[in-house]
Amino acid sequence: MKLSQFKFRLPEELVALEPSYHRDECRLMVVHRKSGDIELDLDFRNILDYFDEDDTFVFNDTQVFPARLYGTKEKTDAKIEVFLLRELNPDLRLWDVLVEPARKIRIGNKLFFEDDGPMVAEVIDNTTSRGRTLRFLYDCPHDEFKRELFALGAAPLPRYIIDKRPATQEDMERFQTIYAKQEGAVTAPATGLHFSRELMKRMEIKGINFAYITLHCGLGSFDPIEVEDLTKHKMSSEQMFISKEACDLVNATKEAGHRVCVVGTSTARATETAVGTDGLLKEYEGWTNKFIFPPYEFGLANAMIGNFYHPESTMMMSECSFGGYDLVYEAYKKAVKNGYKFGCYGDALLIVDD
Repeated sequence: MKLSQFKFRLPEELVALEPSYHRDECRLMVVHRKSGDIELDLDFRNILDYFDEDDTFVFNDTQVFPARLYGTKEKTDAKIEVFLLRELNPDLRLWDVLVEPARKIRIGNKLFFEDDGPMVAEVIDNTTSRGRTLRFLYDCPHDEFKRELFALGAAPLPRYIIDKRPATQEDMERFQTIYAKQEGAVTAPATGLHFSRELMKRMEIKGINFAYITLHCGLGSFDPIEVEDLTKHKMSSEQMFISKEACDLVNATKEAGHRVCVVGTSTARATETAVGTDGLLKEYEGWTNKFIFPPYEFGLANAMIGNFYHPESTMMMSECSFGGYDLVYEAYKKAVKNGYKFGCYGDALLIVDD
């Protein structure tokens, strides 16, 4: 398929800049991919109505860290945004980062993160046009360094939100799933944000199982696609882990004929990376740059929950792959017409196999 097939007009006022007041209070749309029916104006808590005892939900338990910092360049005092991507060497305090504005930052420059504090970083390498390797000049135990570094950071909200409002301390809690456990993400697995403790307890009481995998969400999903031919787009790699425990639960569910529901497009990418030709999930530890776009035959899940995402986004393409391009594109048009909210803090889409 072509990039232009995923265009649609998204009014600015439909992009959610704030989450729902309570996690599970967003709106829900349900798409039935076999019958073609589309149900509107449901509440996210209605998700329970579509699943039964012994069904399994697969969640991404990655934990977001406060990746966006603001520092000043030595001598000029120019304000520089530093976006932490991943730690390269704990002993040497080396980090892979993005800087903005990049044209002002060269090898050898020092960045200061507090007026009178000890956190200083030196640029030691260029990686990409905006990418740099920083060495933090901070002599203390590693745990203390990480604690002090993260105390300076803010929630790594997407640029389309940051351009409209600053991140708040409250965002660091709201931009995190309640089951987050494995630190390493620089953006949230957004669909998981809708799950409250109360809703998950009700799911547990109903007999629904929870399987947890880890995919550390990077910024690749937000990279603009610059080619019309989607086969030529390359996704950035993300680290992922799938345990034997998760495999055993998911595979037992599938072999018993029950539903396996992937929560979010990051979970879908991870499970599709690790599913075998027999349709069963395999243990996995490594990296994935899997890009899912139509036509694509999913090997594992028979239900999927996502958000409504921006035009031409990889997340929208993944949903179209699962539900069928024509049907999901129609759901997106209905979402715009009916005032659904889009983006990481937006409303939810459930696609079921009936």
